[in-house]
Amino acid sequence: MKFNQSLEETVKTFLDEDIGTGDVTAAIIPEHILAEALVVSREDMLVCGQRWFDAVFTHLDDKISIDWLVAEGEYIKADSQLCHLTGNARALLTGERTALNLLQTLSATATISHHYAFAVAGTGCKVLDTRKTIPGLRMAQKYAVRCGGCYNHRIGLFDAVLIKENHIITAGSIAKAVAKAREKTDVLVEVEVENLDEFQQALDAKPDRIMLDNFSLSALRTAVEKNAGTVELEASGNVELANIRSIAKTGVDYISVGALTKNIKAIDLSMRIQFKE
Repeated sequence: MKFNQSLEETVKTFLDEDIGTGDVTAAIIPEHILAEALVVSREDMLVCGQRWFDAVFTHLDDKISIDWLVAEGEYIKADSQLCHLTGNARALLTGERTALNLLQTLSATATISHHYAFAVAGTGCKVLDTRKTIPGLRMAQKYAVRCGGCYNHRIGLFDAVLIKENHIITAGSIAKAVAKAREKTDVLVEVEVENLDEFQQALDAKPDRIMLDNFSLSALRTAVEKNAGTVELEASGNVELANIRSIAKTGVDYISVGALTKNIKAIDLSMRIQFKE
């Protein structure tokens, strides 16, 4: 899927959802009236989503001018001014909520990703996202994760194999599941295991990566020692900012964190509009 195509489709879908047959409230404003607007953050944040924000207003009225006062990926403090807008008042009012929804959600994803990336800095371990994304915002959130300094796991079900418990049961064993995956595709093949016995079975099957699900720190260290660099190792399950550095220091290559996209709290933003004479 092309990124720009996804962005335009996302914006059009969300505007259609909000506007429907027309903005009946903005219709009370005379059609020719111009206005200015200022977007302000009420909390510390890492700025992300400027292209989505811009696309909302471009779709409504390409004559609207947007002057960004901060850079994409910049970490800013509360009460900072983000951007200044000038243009048709109706279009500014109609696009306000959709534009802010996208900006506050993507900035929230990028901000929490920034904190997780900082927590493992210097360990050599990379923090990955998961498929636990907001429906309709998969590509946007994956971008925001990268903007915050973390990395993407697979985008969807098509670009990597992730063999879990039910796949193993259906296939008959870890070895059979990995072998069948190798026959069917040449993408990355990963196996999720829940204990050291399963880990050894997975190691013998030679996938590209093994996911260590809910392993204790002690078990993670044992797995890293047994692996001796043979395949990539990924820790997952019950990962928080409070414990992620300890997990990273066990020597695993990756840590996947659903909270980067699933448990986010939207950044508090406001858009103040002032009508021009």
